[in-house]
Amino acid sequence: MKKNLKIKKEIVLIYIFLVIVIVLSIIYIAKFFLMRQEAMEESKLLNSIEIEENLIEMEANDAEKEKQEKNQTEKKEDEEKNSKRVTERMLKVEKLREENEDIVGWIEIENTNINYPVLQGENNEYYLTHNYKKEKSEKGSIFLSADYEWGVSSNNFLIYGHNIMYGQMFQDLLKYEREEFYRAHPIIRFTTEKEDIEYEIFSVFKSRVFYKSEENVFRYYGFINAEKEAEYKEFVEEAKEASLYDIDITAEYGEQLITLITCSYHTEDGRFVVIGREKK
Repeated sequence: MKKNLKIKKEIVLIYIFLVIVIVLSIIYIAKFFLMRQEAMEESKLLNSIEIEENLIEMEANDAEKEKQEKNQTEKKEDEEKNSKRVTERMLKVEKLREENEDIVGWIEIENTNINYPVLQGENNEYYLTHNYKKEKSEKGSIFLSADYEWGVSSNNFLIYGHNIMYGQMFQDLLKYEREEFYRAHPIIRFTTEKEDIEYEIFSVFKSRVFYKSEENVFRYYGFINAEKEAEYKEFVEEAKEASLYDIDITAEYGEQLITLITCSYHTEDGRFVVIGREKK
């Protein structure tokens, strides 16, 4: 009799355990699909914005007029900056900023899932857990380092994103481990309200976050503004040396760089890094 009661008790416990497992699985699956749906909607956000057809032409005409009115003695660099073509994407980014001024741009790698707004917060923690609407979100946002200073001569857009299952956020960066994937996707496009630029990838590598006590290591995440040409060259040389495969492209001092970083699980605190230079 006692034996039968013991067996029944064990069956009940197993049944309860299975129910708990099933409930948790359902919650996890539902949570995942909600997060995936959010990421998909976010990636389509830029295309959902409508811009009046004549607005692009008007903006371009205004830029040309401003260029013509500028004093001929001004620096050539200023003239080139003001003559850059206004694109529809730039106007869309400008419109997105009306919803959240932390949206500083839009990043896209053609024929991948990477197609998202880029945020910049007051620190590098907030957008790890918030979406572009400033809502709590486990997938977070793609975000530019808070240390990047607009208006100064910066050399590197340092951009982070989570590595989330099924190609969400920056997970597709890990595909660059295969050289053939790089050959098919060599361009990063980053659009702000001021510029619409393509970047040629010249380095792809695995690394990690290093301890402060470690010396003679490549702290790729510490380079944003190059104060000296030697500092810029050192970063490019180390990036080229770290690359998983040879890419017949390099960068020269003064050229804008872009660095994309996501988590990688090949080691503790692992990171996967893709670096590009402004396309000539």
